[in-house]
Amino acid sequence: MALNDYRATMQGCSRCSYCKFITLAHIKSWRFANGCPSIAYKGFHTYAAGGRLSAALSLFEGKSSYTEKFKEIVYQCQLCGLCDITCKLCRYDMDVLDTLRELRFKMVEDGQVLPQHTSLINNLRKEDTMVMKSGVRRGKWAQGLDVKDLNKERGSVVFHASCEATFGKGMEKVARTAVTILKSAGVDIGIMGQGEHCCGGKAYDLGYKAEFNRCAQNNIQAWTKAGVKTVVTSCSNCYFAFKRLYPKEADVNFKVAHTVEFIDGLIKEGRIKFSKNVPVTVTYHDPCHLGRLGEPYVPWNGTVTKVFGQITKHVPPKPRYIGAWGIYEPPRNVLKSIPGLKLVEMERIRENAWCCGAGGGVKEAYPEFSSWTAAERIEEAKSTEATALVSACLQCERNFMDAIKGNGQKMKVYDIVELVQQAL
Repeated sequence: MALNDYRATMQGCSRCSYCKFITLAHIKSWRFANGCPSIAYKGFHTYAAGGRLSAALSLFEGKSSYTEKFKEIVYQCQLCGLCDITCKLCRYDMDVLDTLRELRFKMVEDGQVLPQHTSLINNLRKEDTMVMKSGVRRGKWAQGLDVKDLNKERGSVVFHASCEATFGKGMEKVARTAVTILKSAGVDIGIMGQGEHCCGGKAYDLGYKAEFNRCAQNNIQAWTKAGVKTVVTSCSNCYFAFKRLYPKEADVNFKVAHTVEFIDGLIKEGRIKFSKNVPVTVTYHDPCHLGRLGEPYVPWNGTVTKVFGQITKHVPPKPRYIGAWGIYEPPRNVLKSIPGLKLVEMERIRENAWCCGAGGGVKEAYPEFSSWTAAERIEEAKSTEATALVSACLQCERNFMDAIKGNGQKMKVYDIVELVQQAL
């Protein structure tokens, strides 16, 4: 695909402003009605999806050129996908998120990149990770776990730890806990350890498609060699890459599951039984990549025609990704099954969830914007009177912890597997 293939979307925006708010039927208060962090933060239309589509069209038609402001407009966006699903509720023929990604692909091709992103990509090329650390530590998170090494033997289920769990400050405990829980439930799970590769999902979001393809092929080849049939991960970004992007860009035959899906199934089968109370009131944050962006990829090969020269018609009907089939129930099922735990919901949940602020390269390039976005979600969490914010995404959890620490607040942040472990 190329930016030209999305000309209909760039031209088709009707300036309805749906992209700025959560779906109107789910608004409960003015305070938490905003959906797009970028427009809420900047307060100017060009930072909304509709404004970015106009900017992309202007560039494509040669009416404007690259400037530092243009780059800021494009990259000061988490690519959370909220605009895409709200737009599609009334415009079935619009592909907003894909257009914004294609614009980034073009900018990378044209050398219009940010130095903060270039550093990440250079580290990916050198160390096979976009967390700015040396790759020599990749397998060390699993030391002492006595888990099968799929570099040396074959296995049908692999746990993909992710760069965030391997190199992120304090996050390896999530991977260790997840593997321990699955092993205790009798799952014959293995890891790639030092042979694990970056999923490439963040590179894709930054516009570096070639680097993403290399990561995808590295993982696919390693899993195929090891006889893997199912890939399990606690990282929502990796889940999105494996579930949505890999089938789009490569030929894959793997089942992909997030840890919360796996644990939910084990609880229902009676293979995980809780014996301890966890007396805490929590609220759950739906990660963008697990929720509205977590729908499986559905291939489409068809034709686009015009009815009466105006109305777009896809033959056969084109799949619509509106967030409805993301992973919403499994994490809530797990939380509700924990004795003593009380789950209270925020106003913006499921496909209407507010982004944590860390995605799309924003945390690295625009840290103040990232922190502001996280603080907005923390305020929403506090409004529920919960004492802890729970999620199933390492990047979300890290950004929330950083924001809470920076603001001097006291709300705790947990990954779901940590609460599961407490209840065992």
